[in-house]
Amino acid sequence: MRKHKGYPVYPLTVAQKFHLFYLPYCPSAAVMNIGTRLTIQSEIDWDLLKQSIYQAYDRCEGMRVRFAKDKEGTYYQYVVDKEERDIEFVDFSQGTLEEADKVMQQWTTVPFPMEDAPLTRVVMISLPDGFNGVYFLGHHMIVDAQSLIGFLKDIIELYCSQKYEGVPAPKEMASYIEQIQKDLAYEAGSKAQLRDAEFFQKEIESSEPIYNGMKGTDKLEAARQMFQNPNLRTAFNASGDTTSALDIFHLEGEPTQRLMNFCEEYHVSLVCLLLMGMRTYFQKVNGHDDVSINNAIARRATLKEKKSGGTRIHSFPFRTCFSQDMKFIDAIYAIRDKQNEYFRHANYDPTAYFAYRAKTYPQPHAGLTYEPISLTYQPLTLKEKGLDQLGDIRYTTKWYPNGMTPQAVYLTVMHRPEDNGLDFNFEHQVKAFSREELEYFYYYLCKIMFKGVENPDLTIGEIIKLV
Repeated sequence: MRKHKGYPVYPLTVAQKFHLFYLPYCPSAAVMNIGTRLTIQSEIDWDLLKQSIYQAYDRCEGMRVRFAKDKEGTYYQYVVDKEERDIEFVDFSQGTLEEADKVMQQWTTVPFPMEDAPLTRVVMISLPDGFNGVYFLGHHMIVDAQSLIGFLKDIIELYCSQKYEGVPAPKEMASYIEQIQKDLAYEAGSKAQLRDAEFFQKEIESSEPIYNGMKGTDKLEAARQMFQNPNLRTAFNASGDTTSALDIFHLEGEPTQRLMNFCEEYHVSLVCLLLMGMRTYFQKVNGHDDVSINNAIARRATLKEKKSGGTRIHSFPFRTCFSQDMKFIDAIYAIRDKQNEYFRHANYDPTAYFAYRAKTYPQPHAGLTYEPISLTYQPLTLKEKGLDQLGDIRYTTKWYPNGMTPQAVYLTVMHRPEDNGLDFNFEHQVKAFSREELEYFYYYLCKIMFKGVENPDLTIGEIIKLV
């Protein structure tokens, strides 16, 4: 086996390579950064916390990944034995929280060197309001939201198990190398890969989707005029400028619980409800029964996948064609069934999906798309997954945007630790959408979901009229 600096080397997985596709369109490699902080309202034993961070690195191969390039310029990866850098400490306690956040926001916009260098950074932080903890920055090619949460949770649980009596030590993490070897074996022409390709190619060939705009059909009509083609079904969604902002809308704990109760009662996941709400909004403002939205799939079904770290997200267009006389609940079930089908085939390469679709329906210009928005739902919260045994210790989390996005708008829905309410995080190109436009979308998305949850037997058309 080939080695680099004495370590075995591995090719990049499809999920990792996916990030390299949009890199050339962004002015800085900071587009790959994910920054967040996790703090608890408690005095901290900083030496013990530092020790716990090193232990968490020891337990997680995925956080010790490095990249290198071969002579042809192709990236590959290897895992170093130990994380030996000093873990920094920054004391923000004398200033304001706003000032502290501004500094951490700035940290999040600094790109990592790509070769033979660490792709994560952990800083111990003391905030002005009595909250203490860590800031974490990771490179998206080795970290996604789920592995990041798993790593932070591991640090806190290691710390608490050594600091407080009766708090159990966390269970072992899983091997990152073992997991990518499985992924690479799948990608090397396995039977499963052929089955998945067949499934998605059939899906693509069934018929061409159509673009739905956030404000209606204006962008579709503009593209049809530009290319003098009244039958064109795509439009330009993103702006030429990747500068981004993050706008967050909060749904309170009590209404969130009503949505969760519905999901429990009808045996569907919240992502089905979110997809239903979003597609119905687009149906309302565009008048098309046919709606396609990009949807991220975590690919962490097994315990080993959940605990192996790394980046595993595959994102595919999720298309639904529902007539207005279909009942809300029947549409939800149809989404659930289709999602389950997608889960079974989700190891397929999303770039192969987009390449096949582009070949099947050639477009007059690069950059034309059918999907107006991407959705990620983040079910994993620290609250339900281990920090509950801290009793009444309060804790907070905050995500920092890296300042740019190649997509017009990317919605990440996640649970807030304070009250388990939902945060709707819209990262969007500043020139593509304003906060007001996204607030309008969010307002109607919620109205549609609640109307449907309260009256699941109403038809889609009835719900559209009522909201």
